[in-house]
Amino acid sequence: MPEIQPLANRLRPKTLDDMIGQEHLIGKAGLIRKFLKTGFVPSMIFWGPPGSGKTTIARIVASSIHREFFEFSAVNTKISDITKVTGKKPLIFIDEIHRFNKAQQDKLLPYVERGDVLLIGATTENPSFEVISPLLSRCRVVVLEPLDSTDLEKIIDRGLVYMKKKLNKDASEFLLEIANGDARVLLTVLEIAGALTKKQAITVNDIEQAAQKKMLQYDTQGEEHYNTISAFIKSMRASDVNAALYYLARMITAGEDPLFIARRMIIFASEDIGLAQSTALVVANAVFDACHTIGYPECQENLAHGVVYLARAKKDRSAYDAYFRALEDVKKYGNLPIPLKIRNAPTRLMKSLGYGKGYDAYTDTSLLPEKLKGRTYFR
Repeated sequence: MPEIQPLANRLRPKTLDDMIGQEHLIGKAGLIRKFLKTGFVPSMIFWGPPGSGKTTIARIVASSIHREFFEFSAVNTKISDITKVTGKKPLIFIDEIHRFNKAQQDKLLPYVERGDVLLIGATTENPSFEVISPLLSRCRVVVLEPLDSTDLEKIIDRGLVYMKKKLNKDASEFLLEIANGDARVLLTVLEIAGALTKKQAITVNDIEQAAQKKMLQYDTQGEEHYNTISAFIKSMRASDVNAALYYLARMITAGEDPLFIARRMIIFASEDIGLAQSTALVVANAVFDACHTIGYPECQENLAHGVVYLARAKKDRSAYDAYFRALEDVKKYGNLPIPLKIRNAPTRLMKSLGYGKGYDAYTDTSLLPEKLKGRTYFR
C-alpha cells in the first residue's frame, strides 16, 4: 500500500542538525540555535519565501522547548479557534499570518502580550506592510533566505535515497529550475516524477510530465510583487529601456493589474523626470487612461509605449528633492507661525491684528516663517 503522507512531510527534519539551509539561523552561531540554547524563545514572525523551512523550524522549536504545537492557517482560521487552546501555554504556528485582517490581529495581541501563547507567524510578505505595529513590536522578525542550488541538491539526494531512485544531470538541473528555491515544490515534483516511471532513473521527460509547466513566481500581494516593481522603476530611472521592458513583460505575463503599473509610471514621471521633461506626466496620465479604457490585452501596447518614453526621458529630481527637504523642516519644527503679511484676513479683527498688512504679491523677500528665513529647498 503506497505511503499516504507526501514525500515532503516524510522527509521533514526533526532537529536543527538535520536541517538543510538557513545556516544563519540554525548554524552554530545562528539566532534560532542561540534561542534554544539559552531557553529564551520570544514570539517570532518568520518572513521568507515558500518552501524555505518556516513550518519545519517552528515544529523543531516547539519540540525543543517542550511546548504543545498547534498549527493554523490564517486562510481558514478564526481567532476563536486559537483561543480554545490558549490555556495550555502552547506554541501556536499561524501560516500566512498576513491574511489575518487588522481586527483579527488586534484580537490576537493580548494573548501574545500575556504570554498565554508563544506565537510564530509565517509570511511570504513583508511584515512591515502586513502585520500591525503593536503585534510586530512584540515579535522578533526572523528572515529566512531562499534555498540555494547546493541546499536543494542535498534535498534531492535525500529524496532519491528514500525513493530508491536516480536522477540524471539534465533532469536534476531542470528540477532545480522548476523548484525556484522551494523545497516543497522540489520534493512534490520529484515524488510525482518517480511515481510516473517504473524505471530506476528519473528523466527530464518524467520531470516535465510531473510539473506540467513552470509558473512564474509572482504573487500580486507578495514580496516578489514588490521586488519586480522595484526593478521596473529602477530600470527606468537608469534609462535602461531593455530592462524596463523586460520587467514590464514579467508583470504583464504574471497578470499584474495594468492600472497599478500605470500609477507607478505617473509617480515616476514627477519623481524622477520632473522638470527635465514635463510632458512625461502628460504621457503617463494618458497611459493610465488608456489602460482604464481598453484593458488587457491591448493596453500592454500602451504600457510599452509609455515605458520606452519614460525610460528615455532626461531625469531631474530637483522638485522631488526640494519638497522632501521642506517636509523635513515641517516634521522638525511643526506649525511655525506664518508671517502676518501673508495670512488670510477675512474679518476686521484679523485685519486689526495685522493679518495681510504689507502684503506685496511680487516681493523678493522670503515668505517663510521667521525661524526658516534663508532656507533654500529648491536647488
